[in-house]
Amino acid sequence: MIPVINLEEKIKEIDKPFSPIEVARLNDQVVRMALVKGEFHWHKHTNEDELFYVYKGCITIQLKDQADITLHEGEIAVIPKGVEHCPKSVELSYNLLFEPYVLQTRGD
Repeated sequence: MIPVINLEEKIKEIDKPFSPIEVARLNDQVVRMALVKGEFHWHKHTNEDELFYVYKGCITIQLKDQADITLHEGEIAVIPKGVEHCPKSVELSYNLLFEPYVLQTRGD
């Protein structure tokens, strides 16, 4: 049977900020959900792009040598591989990450 995933139920599984949980896998990709509250750390992914989709709230992705990106509910941005970035939010925000399964969430 093909499972139906309820994102509101998945939110209940998150116990602390910046600790993504797996929502679904497809091919060599994974969809993860994370609570964004406060500031993560500066990092980059040398070999993989990372897609951010704001499900609830608002997040800012700080970028080195570029203007920051602010994403509101329903908005998406792709951070290209090699770009140093640091997500943050002043409010409770939930972000879906679409990324290769092998990607290290904490960066290189």
